[in-house]
Amino acid sequence: MAVRECRGITILGNSSALRELCIENYFLRSGCEAIRCYQCSSDTDQKDEDLCGAYGKFDKERNIPVECSSDESHTPGTFCVKLTQQSPRGFIWNGRWRQVIRRCASVSSTGVTGVCNWGVYENGIYWQECSCSEDSCNGASSFSSLSTMIFVTLSVLLSILFTR
Repeated sequence: MAVRECRGITILGNSSALRELCIENYFLRSGCEAIRCYQCSSDTDQKDEDLCGAYGKFDKERNIPVECSSDESHTPGTFCVKLTQQSPRGFIWNGRWRQVIRRCASVSSTGVTGVCNWGVYENGIYWQECSCSEDSCNGASSFSSLSTMIFVTLSVLLSILFTR
């Protein structure tokens, strides 16, 4: 029986078993790369800047996605989230106040990713939270394609139900 060392561990066994154990050990120790998400908040933007895309298009050149398992991430996680909040019309002097937060997340409020949920708080502020699980997926200006698909599907189903 041969005595070999693999990544600091002494192992007894033949070469094929040792090779398999070394490969398995390498992947278990190094792990997989974590998802990368954009991380910003419009409430931390400097005056007259819109780095997080609250009022204009989100600039992917000025924002760099962070690895969600790294120290750079404010909130560690396994998927990306974009949260948009908007005040009712006339809330402030110029019409509406908006806030956008992009970050990593580990627990979805619905338990599913790849969806958008929305609602209205008691104070009248509208909110929309979209989650996704691909690298840099929370960099979209909007998730309108999903909303459009849901709207079209519901419209077709309703028209089928009411025409019978």
